[in-house]
Amino acid sequence: MSGKKSEMNVETHFFDDVCSYFDKAAEFLDHPSGLLNQIRRCNSIYHFSFPLRTDDGNFEVLEAWRIEHSHHKTPVKGGIRYSMMVNEDEVKALSALMTYKCAVVDVPFGGAKGGIRINPRKYSEKQLENITRRYTSELIKKNLIGPGIDVPAPDYGTGEREMSWIADTYATFNPGQIDAFACVTGKPLSQQGIRGRREATGRGVFFGLREAVNIEEDMKKLGMTKGMEGKRIILQGLGNVGYYTGINCMEAGALITVIAEFEGAIMNPKGLNVEEVFEHRKSTGSILDFKGATNIKNTAEALELECDILIPAALENQITLENAPRIKAKIIGEAANGPVTPEAEKIMSEKGIMIIPDLYLNAGGVTVSYFEWLKNLSHVSFGRMGKRYEELANLNFVNVLEEISSFELTKKQRAILIRGASEVELVDSGLEETMMTAYHEIRDIKVKDAKIDSLRTAAFISAINKIAISYENLGVFP
Repeated sequence: MSGKKSEMNVETHFFDDVCSYFDKAAEFLDHPSGLLNQIRRCNSIYHFSFPLRTDDGNFEVLEAWRIEHSHHKTPVKGGIRYSMMVNEDEVKALSALMTYKCAVVDVPFGGAKGGIRINPRKYSEKQLENITRRYTSELIKKNLIGPGIDVPAPDYGTGEREMSWIADTYATFNPGQIDAFACVTGKPLSQQGIRGRREATGRGVFFGLREAVNIEEDMKKLGMTKGMEGKRIILQGLGNVGYYTGINCMEAGALITVIAEFEGAIMNPKGLNVEEVFEHRKSTGSILDFKGATNIKNTAEALELECDILIPAALENQITLENAPRIKAKIIGEAANGPVTPEAEKIMSEKGIMIIPDLYLNAGGVTVSYFEWLKNLSHVSFGRMGKRYEELANLNFVNVLEEISSFELTKKQRAILIRGASEVELVDSGLEETMMTAYHEIRDIKVKDAKIDSLRTAAFISAINKIAISYENLGVFP
């Protein structure tokens, strides 16, 4: 499927950046060139327009996209973005990253992405509902949404509310389909969402960073000690991903010394309380003038301050050829998609900065989206069938243990040992295992070949190999 070209007269190269990373990794592999070309390109591009009636009775024409990058596994999976920066190049790049991201963490989805070029702050809730439902109906008409076809999720500018509208619209168009609510993830709990999804991406970022800094050999090369304790962090972006990343890092003993947003940045070398800064911004509309912090008017300058870990958790292309030479972080954790350009990465690699790539580090969201999709297909919450049985079995074990040992546990100790796992604990456990396993997988690829100069290249190698095997098993490439 092909749509009309974007009318935006701007230079776009995000997809080319992703392809350049792909090509660099492909040099280490011996798959047929035709197979690599199939993996690399987008399978389908749907670009469409639809009208919105404005409050004054006029009409506004909105542009939207849904791009499916790879069908090596179905359904395909990827978020929906509401932003004035949405264009075909960006959606292609993000859909490609979703393909590789799912492969890296062994989530059995192909990659996709969608977006509408709007500023969501400009519209009322009712208008946003109309926009979302119309977008969904357009996808339904083209068979670009469904539990076994294409499963969207939240992204920049969207959240649980928009996903609930999508689920309701799809269910309305498909009466009697018992799996209808598996057509989208990131839904509120009241509409068959899953506990732990909201914080999943940020929680995954934390697990990935924690795993990286716990490898003493790697930290010594960077002149750092092992573990999160005392690490100075600059956090760019206080949205959903940035907030939960910051909260988890702070709880692990790290110091969030700088928080940056589009209106500016704040700094406190002794550490900022992320939750308090978030509440301050909610009440005042800005992170600036937070008590005990120094204002930094230029957000870009905040990224160049000295720190141990820099976490860009906002949008793409935040660290470029222009500012890369001034970055002083020892580790960059890409919580956002594509925050570092290839030219910037080359400069920082030469400086010895470790970059933990986006296609691994922010895969927590799609991992827990996978769990939500499974929950929707099985029609039962995780832990519901086994929690009480586990507690009874644990209780019997504790009673026997006390009986044969003549040792009596305290009430608190008994509660800890007896307790069965809840849905959120099972989800968190699955996410932690996924992020830990994937990190060591890509690190091992890098360590085994001295010519592989970055974790990003190693992650792409891991992804390409897994996707290639899927295509070969399908019999498309004998």
